[in-house]
Amino acid sequence: MQALFQRLVFVLLLSLYASAQAQTGGLPIAVLDALKQARIPTSNVGVVVWEAGKAKPLLEMNPTASFNPASTMKLLTSAVALDVMGPNYTWKTEVYTDGSVNDGVLTGNLYLKGYGDPQLTIERFWLLLRELRSRGVREVRGDLVLDQSYFDPESADPARFDGQPRRAYNALPTALMVNFNSTILRLTPLANRVASYADPLPANTLLVNDIKLDQAPCGEWRDRLDIQMQPDNGQTRLQLKGSYSAACGEKTAAFNLGDANQTVVGMFRELWPQLGGQWHGNWRVGTVPATATQWVVYTSPPLADAIRNLNKFSNNVMARNLFLTLGAEVMGAPGTPAKSTAAVKSWLAGQGLSMPELVLENGAGLSRIERISPESMALLLLDMSRSALFSEFESALPIMAVDGTMKSRGKGSAIAGHAHIKTGTLEGVKTIAGYVLDSSGRRFAVVFFINHSNAAAGGAAQDALLDWVYGGH
Repeated sequence: MQALFQRLVFVLLLSLYASAQAQTGGLPIAVLDALKQARIPTSNVGVVVWEAGKAKPLLEMNPTASFNPASTMKLLTSAVALDVMGPNYTWKTEVYTDGSVNDGVLTGNLYLKGYGDPQLTIERFWLLLRELRSRGVREVRGDLVLDQSYFDPESADPARFDGQPRRAYNALPTALMVNFNSTILRLTPLANRVASYADPLPANTLLVNDIKLDQAPCGEWRDRLDIQMQPDNGQTRLQLKGSYSAACGEKTAAFNLGDANQTVVGMFRELWPQLGGQWHGNWRVGTVPATATQWVVYTSPPLADAIRNLNKFSNNVMARNLFLTLGAEVMGAPGTPAKSTAAVKSWLAGQGLSMPELVLENGAGLSRIERISPESMALLLLDMSRSALFSEFESALPIMAVDGTMKSRGKGSAIAGHAHIKTGTLEGVKTIAGYVLDSSGRRFAVVFFINHSNAAAGGAAQDALLDWVYGGH
């Protein structure tokens, strides 16, 4: 009788355990403990772990719920672009003139037309202008005209997302952009002041440093700065205000330069004389006339390089330019968010992927309205794992404990180097999505979305899941 009673108790406990596991989606104990420590309810978590080649997921929690994915949305934009445009796709930037060149002097206007190149850095812009010089142009007697017509981004407020217009991630996408429309600001505490340096700094931009040195804890040092761009007698003042702690040591960060057209012109003014060129004229935004003569076509590195850079370091302006390029390529110029959304949904339909919950705004995840479910993200990852382009896609993701946004996660752990994971972070959002190659060599698609006010504390739970997957469960 006692043995029967013990058996009934055992069965009851087993049933209760199974019920608890069902209610928590079967999440590993280490993950549940980390979520509890972070005060994140499982109702605010979406998880899918799915082995490649299997019909059903190994683990799931709230798989079909709609979540803000933050920057993991870049995976969808990257996947569609790779398949539709191809890994060798290149952007072009064209130079035209409507005048004539005699003895190195161009009498007429010079036109720069962009097609969305997200990697036209200061070095590559210099190479473009050097090619123009090599074709015999020394002096320009006419206007510089910027043609931005390949995109119509439908948004002109860099403060719209979070009220931080100077943050580099808020640079707006444009068809013609130099150096991500950003500069690298370096701050160094000295004995009684803060030294500042910005590079690149467009010509006619004056760096004015009014930052106060203090002894406060370093903390979120960028939040204590006030950076403004102000017109000043034909120049632009890059005004630095606020305070900076001596405890921070030397720090660097990228900041948005504001008007992309002003930046292009400023970079032209800075670099053209360095190449021995002269310019006598004004500048304006316009379109290349049909009668203009093409002088230079500068091509970017291939798309495969671009998606590696934008995903490894979660570059938002690159992703937004790629998103608009996709719309222009598939639906015709100008590229718009609506055309890009239509292009993505058309591709999904062609792949047999149904995502009724999908909401796209800019394809970068820098959004409060973009939505996707953990299951949809996992199915995308599985679909790409079967693609001929999988090696290009996977290699673009940060490697755990090795590089990109995952460089500092998983150091010294067994999983280091065995997971390609895209991260996403917004206020109230912390997400990961990618691939884990477990200790037996099996590949798993792993998605872990957190949408909660305490999401920032959820990294330990995500890392615990990755460790669990790698360890063979």
